[in-house]
Amino acid sequence: MKLLMHTCCAPCSVYCIESLRKENIEPTVYWYNPNIHPYMEYKARRDCLKEYTKLINVQAIFEEEYGLDKFCKNVINNLQNRCKEYCYPVRLEKTAQYAKENGYDAITTTLLVSPYQNHEGICEVAEKLAKKYDLKFLYRDFRVGFREGQAKARELGLYMQKYCGCIFSEEDRYRKKIEKDEL
Repeated sequence: MKLLMHTCCAPCSVYCIESLRKENIEPTVYWYNPNIHPYMEYKARRDCLKEYTKLINVQAIFEEEYGLDKFCKNVINNLQNRCKEYCYPVRLEKTAQYAKENGYDAITTTLLVSPYQNHEGICEVAEKLAKKYDLKFLYRDFRVGFREGQAKARELGLYMQKYCGCIFSEEDRYRKKIEKDEL
């Protein structure tokens, strides 16, 4: 199987890559994340993933598009559903397009490792796009290895982000922390 794995960051990829390799599946990492903001956060995550993929000798493709303007235009009218309506589809569609154009037969995503993501929403979008591009969606519930992958990422000294990626998820994360501290 020739697998293209959309990858949001190095820490989330640790468990995903290791578990796929245990199945004798060698993924190609695909970076396309125009939803990550601000720019220095985008750059930190991208650069860490570049270093990590070299360290573990996995093929990686980096599509450069810092998309703050486009992101804002596409989510402003529906902030509560931005992930399922924009963030997942825009990244997974680009992954599926690249996969189809470059001879891959399956796609997956590291988004499936996070217990904080809309797992069902990700699967729904990925299945739809796989069908559209005549690909297989390789589903794995990577969440079982989330803590293990995060621990290994820390051991390796990988950059550990504090929020999902967009400016609104950053606000949510810090607002919840402040509210918790005030209790």
